[in-house]
Amino acid sequence: MFWFRIFLFFSLAAAIVMPAIARAADEPTLEPRSGFSRPAEIQEFIQGMAQRHGFDAEALAKLLATAKRNEATIRFSAPTPPGMTPSWSAYRARFIEPIRIRRGLEFWTDNLPALERAEKQFGVPAEVIAAIIGIETLYGRNTGDFRILDVLMTLAFEDTRRPTFYREELEAFLLWTRDTGLDPGEPRGSYAGAIGLPQFMPSSIRRWAIDFDSSGRVDLRASATDAIGSVASFLAGHGWQRGATAVWAAQLRPDAQLQTLTEGGIEPRFTLAQMVPLGVDSLDPIPADELLALIEFQNGPQPSMYRLAAKNFWVVTRYNRSRYYAMAVLEFAETLRLAREQKLPNGSASKLTTVAGKPPAIKTAGKTGADKTANKKNTKPATQRVALRSGKARSTDNDRPDRTR
Repeated sequence: MFWFRIFLFFSLAAAIVMPAIARAADEPTLEPRSGFSRPAEIQEFIQGMAQRHGFDAEALAKLLATAKRNEATIRFSAPTPPGMTPSWSAYRARFIEPIRIRRGLEFWTDNLPALERAEKQFGVPAEVIAAIIGIETLYGRNTGDFRILDVLMTLAFEDTRRPTFYREELEAFLLWTRDTGLDPGEPRGSYAGAIGLPQFMPSSIRRWAIDFDSSGRVDLRASATDAIGSVASFLAGHGWQRGATAVWAAQLRPDAQLQTLTEGGIEPRFTLAQMVPLGVDSLDPIPADELLALIEFQNGPQPSMYRLAAKNFWVVTRYNRSRYYAMAVLEFAETLRLAREQKLPNGSASKLTTVAGKPPAIKTAGKTGADKTANKKNTKPATQRVALRSGKARSTDNDRPDRTR
């Protein structure tokens, strides 16, 4: 009886342990050379892809094992060090400059039919589409040379700041490459994982990118027409309002309650009637039911610039969450439109510099200078009015890395 009990005990133990060992042996694991420090989380991701989307777990594990941790990606994605004050004038100068303007005018001319068709179909002005592609990649000249698989694996499993976002993007990337038959190890792009002329993230490619040239496939890396249609599709899908003004300059009283209005963020929440008692107004008429946000643009050691931003400004910040980015896009768009209307020669650097040296279609009333408050002598604050319109703006009336698209 004693030996029978011993036999029974070991038989039961084997029945429990051996299947678990077999299952563990069957589960694919990442090879040590992948260099990632969270293999258990990667394994969980692999099993999730197998369960949700039918991926072969072993094949996916082998693919992800080819990814390499990219230190440059982590370094470039780091937030601005504390204590550094943003400078709107410096930020603007990076993008609204003669070379980008000249390239923008060439891009507009070369792709006029596609831009006109996108504007008609989606309601997004040609100049806004051209401005985004120009700011993103200088019209395809700087699309990035980081291997996207390395970037997304690094940001999803090594950088702890936004792991959920980047694991979702890695999931979208794997689905996109599977659906289109692309080799997942081949696509290259930015250090943040953005791809092609318009720098779309994989989830945005799957949701918003369109075959605008009717070639039978979407190609944001080589087709300017697809890039144009996809940018317009993205903005329209996020609520771009056809023919609506995006931003006005703010007129501020010295006692304006700026914090009350700016702490609400960049989403439009206030009408102008609600802002006026708090010391903020506009020289230009604004529809009574128009919702606005008061946006501050810090300017280094100089006084901040303030703008009244409507829905279309907010829509641009869905492309990139930075308010500085959105303002640069809109001002660059206006610069391109004015330069094109004035028929400036593409090679005229001196004339283009003149256009780029000052925000286009800006009129000042009273003393020129900062928008923030009255100066030390208590003179009235400068006021400006800017019409950056989503339709054909009139020059007389004048918002991850923060990447989300």
